[in-house]
Amino acid sequence: MNRRTFLAVPIVSSVLQTPEYPPAERIDFTSHLPAPGTFPAKWICGSPSCMDNQDPPIQVHWYNEHTAFLRQNKAYSYEAPFLHLYFGNERVLLLDQGFTQLRTDWALRDVVDDCIQKWCLRHGRKPEDLELLLAFSHLHADHFAALNQFADRPNTRYMGLTHEEMVGFWGMTNFPEEVITLDLGGRNILIWGSPGHVISEFAYYDTYTQILYTGDMFYRGRCYISFWDKWFDSMKRLIAFVDAHQVTHIVGCHVEISRTGQDYPYGVTYQPDEAPLQLTVAELRQAYEVAKTITKPGIYFTGAVFLCNQTRGTPP
Repeated sequence: MNRRTFLAVPIVSSVLQTPEYPPAERIDFTSHLPAPGTFPAKWICGSPSCMDNQDPPIQVHWYNEHTAFLRQNKAYSYEAPFLHLYFGNERVLLLDQGFTQLRTDWALRDVVDDCIQKWCLRHGRKPEDLELLLAFSHLHADHFAALNQFADRPNTRYMGLTHEEMVGFWGMTNFPEEVITLDLGGRNILIWGSPGHVISEFAYYDTYTQILYTGDMFYRGRCYISFWDKWFDSMKRLIAFVDAHQVTHIVGCHVEISRTGQDYPYGVTYQPDEAPLQLTVAELRQAYEVAKTITKPGIYFTGAVFLCNQTRGTPP
């Protein structure tokens, strides 16, 4: 199959018993941009005792009518990764799948299906008519472990677990420089390579909310940089992108810093005073300026993130 045309190939799926919906109007994802939205004042952030934790396994926050952010409870994984759910007229994109494999232990599949069902009820769609695309920022297990929960889900496609499969999933022929456009049905996601934390990593930009997703390459925490030169080149691409495009927020996969800039130790399951998930373009630019001065391995605080140059496992 031609990788560049795979999104146009229909998938035959079983028809589920669903209510009759009136004909749905096509949603306009191109006018009055950026689409506004809100982040919660406080995310679920663990508890002193995982055994006594009363938070839901997955926090679901609707940023706006067509965009949801999910967070894994730290009692289920100290990584507490964030997941992104983008709805279009024909497809839904789920970025990252969390750090627990078994559906019986942590039912991501059920939560995602519930989000899709609720969105469809609001907008006169049938869930079985929406294709679900499962992608992730990079090949670390806290970003794709729950992928297998969706293996038998109809009308669903997902990235493979090798570099070649990941690049091929998007039809890229010039990784990491090439920017491709994923059409969710009137809502476009721009995607390109952002290696440095690992080699097989991607950045995603939603043209509707104008949110830039940078995975573990740049996030509110310890940015572990395994390949400095590649990471610095990825930063240059990000700077060039924000110079040319409006960006409302930059978001990554985790939060590991308090509001006062304190680093939460690796592996903790309670972060009572977390900094916001979202970063600003100004904070990205400041990190880039700090990066320009770095000439040797070490840990460098930019005021918003820790740049851990070839020091993974070493606390700041």
